[in-house]
Amino acid sequence: MGYDPGTDVTIDHAVERAHPEDRAVMINLIERVSRDRAAFDCEHRLLMPEGAVKHLRIVGHPSESGSGSLEFVGAVTDITERKRAECDLRNALDEIKRLRDQLYKENIALRDEIDKASMFEEIVGESPALRAVLARVAKVAPTNSTVLITGETGTGKELIARAIHKRSQRASRAFVSVNCAATPQTLIAAELFGHEKGAFTGALQRRLGRFELAEGGTIFLDEVGELPIETQIALLRVLQEREFERVGGTHTVRADVRVIAATNRDLEIAIAAGAFRMDLFYRLNVFPIEIPPLRDRTEDIPTLIEHFIHRYARKAGKKIVTIEKRTLDLLQAYAWPGNVRELQNVIERSVIFCDDEVFSVDPSWLSFESSPVRQTGAPNVRKPVAEEKEVIEAALAATGGRVSGPFGAASQLGVPASTLESRIRSLRINKFRFRKL
Repeated sequence: MGYDPGTDVTIDHAVERAHPEDRAVMINLIERVSRDRAAFDCEHRLLMPEGAVKHLRIVGHPSESGSGSLEFVGAVTDITERKRAECDLRNALDEIKRLRDQLYKENIALRDEIDKASMFEEIVGESPALRAVLARVAKVAPTNSTVLITGETGTGKELIARAIHKRSQRASRAFVSVNCAATPQTLIAAELFGHEKGAFTGALQRRLGRFELAEGGTIFLDEVGELPIETQIALLRVLQEREFERVGGTHTVRADVRVIAATNRDLEIAIAAGAFRMDLFYRLNVFPIEIPPLRDRTEDIPTLIEHFIHRYARKAGKKIVTIEKRTLDLLQAYAWPGNVRELQNVIERSVIFCDDEVFSVDPSWLSFESSPVRQTGAPNVRKPVAEEKEVIEAALAATGGRVSGPFGAASQLGVPASTLESRIRSLRINKFRFRKL
């Protein structure tokens, strides 16, 4: 306490040395233990004459001396270093919390900046039409709502679906993509929902379907308009009840999967023709997103050209520094019936042929009429209308009304699916009457 060794220390001496802010507490403690004759354990501060502060821990109990006076017997420990260490630790923890909060806020700000600059990865463009689509993506992504993406072939429907998944709470789980037009109609149910051993010829063992593989994540059903009616019924059950059964099985499987569907068809026309269920359409069409064709966002074409040139030149180990003015004008004037996918393919092909640092495109590649076709019976504008209609209807009859995919009429005729769809509409052909139920 800072007194001379010969001092007969009393309670008054202890109170005198007590820190002014702790003195009242000290006095109350002394009065209580004197009255109750109870043991005590307390901590308080001393204020030394030179201004230094000490922290003490006092443990003791009251006792009567031989003369009958009250004494306090116990131990006093200087805990100043411990208190200083605790204070330093507390300050360090407070600083860590402050820095962590600051880092969290900076990460949010940085993430927002990244989102603004490249939140949709390879979805390239700044046109108002595309920005409107991306704004809808940002709205629906954090939810679990079913999304129906519509747009022509090659507009990037799967990229939009992946953007929705990556901005959702399911981003850490699987994104499973299924092209409903690329799978034979007799196998699509087994592809989606799996099958049990012996369910059909060739089913030698049980196989999990795409819905089970996407558990906890997102399943993307591309060309959902191509699903046969019986599979549409099973999909409707998944959307309504979140459960399904494997083909050939009786066990019910729960499905925690977000469904994003896409089509280049007019499903309302398909409903009118009896080829698509109205109740399934309304279940899928919770949040519709329509992707504009490339001809409606021509201001994005130069940016897309630069993006694809950079990508394919890097892969090919080539250096391309300029684009021919004639080529740029040509690409911007073209209608791009195959949309971004067609542009991408033209750029990749041109990069392969490019031998110097100037990028150019062969104009003949942009003309459907001058492009090679895989079958002599392929329709084009030079054929008489009646003959062209007959050729298309024959192809639709042979493929059961299917247009796209490796088993579709477009593949058989050697033309882009979007071009064939356009001709079907122009010639007023009802493709749904060729469906094999």
